[in-house]
Amino acid sequence: MKYPQVQQFIDGQFIDSYEDRFLEVVSPLDGSLLSTVPLGSAVTVDKAVQAAQTAFPRWSAIPIKERVQVFYEYMNLLRKNRQSLSELICEEGGKTMLEATAEIDKCIELTEFACSLPQLTGGEILDVSKGVECRTERYPLGVVASIVPFNFPSMVPHWTIPNALVLGNTMIIKPSEQVPLSVMRIAAMLKEAGLPDGVFNIVHGDKTVVEAICDHPDIAAISFVGSTKVAKRVYVRGTSNLKRVLALGGAKNHLIVLPDAVPDMTASNIVASVTGCCGQRCMAASLMLAVGEVDHIIDRICDEAKRVIPGNNLGAVISRSAKQRIEKYISEAETAGARILVDGRNTVVPGKEGGFYVGPTIIDHVSADMAIAREEVFGPVLAIVRTATVSEALSIENSNPYGNATGVYTQNGGIARQVAERASTGMVGVNIGVPVPREPFSFGGWNESKFGALDITGKSSIEFWTKLKKITTKWNAEAGVNWMS
Repeated sequence: MKYPQVQQFIDGQFIDSYEDRFLEVVSPLDGSLLSTVPLGSAVTVDKAVQAAQTAFPRWSAIPIKERVQVFYEYMNLLRKNRQSLSELICEEGGKTMLEATAEIDKCIELTEFACSLPQLTGGEILDVSKGVECRTERYPLGVVASIVPFNFPSMVPHWTIPNALVLGNTMIIKPSEQVPLSVMRIAAMLKEAGLPDGVFNIVHGDKTVVEAICDHPDIAAISFVGSTKVAKRVYVRGTSNLKRVLALGGAKNHLIVLPDAVPDMTASNIVASVTGCCGQRCMAASLMLAVGEVDHIIDRICDEAKRVIPGNNLGAVISRSAKQRIEKYISEAETAGARILVDGRNTVVPGKEGGFYVGPTIIDHVSADMAIAREEVFGPVLAIVRTATVSEALSIENSNPYGNATGVYTQNGGIARQVAERASTGMVGVNIGVPVPREPFSFGGWNESKFGALDITGKSSIEFWTKLKKITTKWNAEAGVNWMS
């Protein structure tokens, strides 16, 4: 075991778990044992909430201009430890070093945005009548929780941690039990940066911990990122307990490709979208809608996919069961009549035979009713459905229950605008395969890719993590009285 047993982080201290249930933490790169992670319970959650409650009055009373100083220092620590943090992401998540470094760079950007919040949260003030003014002020919610997935063990926690804490809340975070190590480094760096004890707490665990978070009466709000199936459950359970909940689910992102698309740019961009992070991201392209005669582009996509080599510039999928599930989708599509142009099944990387690898896979002549065209595969797999018109392609896209992202590849501005307006998704890319907004623009999908109001990042997150107070003031009696005062 390379690393010591993972501990809970409560009230500024790394502590042994109150329970004796553990899971092994295995590296997807080679199947080696990295550590073991405790599976907490409602007792652990309650201990963390108590610590967060105790810390909240003191932390929330600090002016935001002073709270944010912790995150300036924390941002410097992210830069200082960029290499080691990236290496840890590779080990526990299976990413390439390039992808892991980009993840830390995004963490820095998200923290940088949080450092700008003092300039974005100033209240409004207006003289609404003679001698009467109204103003608004934002206040933190209290103890909040964030439940995060395996695919971005550092970045997704940074969607919530900096903003929620700078805005004055205290937090419990529940990382994926498959990748618990990166969040532990985050906790250590926050403490080093000067964050007071109890403001940030970690509870490791499984379904039991998620349910305890949803049920705890002293947690005011929950953010969740994961599958749609679980997102629905968290949203229903959390809101039924009168909590504010924002739950992000899965995706089935469609790329509409027209004959006038620039072939080389389109091919390299699509393959990067399909294979980046081994396809294990909710913004990955997974279904290409080929409009008209685009065989020349599909040929280049296949050529580009063959340049992506598992164990070199393609990482591993998270687990053996994930590899089996992805390969099952491919085999079922082939059995149903689809044509495999590039086959990534049964991939073994020499020297890393214990790793979990799936090579780039391109599947043509997929019908829109096949499972691989409708469901989230979460692997480096592109299914191609042939369509005659843009309207037909949009009809297929609109019929899918998810709604994260749609991309269109064309040099026709009118068609690009048509797709942008008609796509039933929260994010659209024109000649961009992963249209993730940069700060201060917010990340968030539609339909069954998101449950709850507002978005998880950017300016929209300010409203989610705070509540608004309106203050109306009149001092001068000589101003007189009218219907407004």
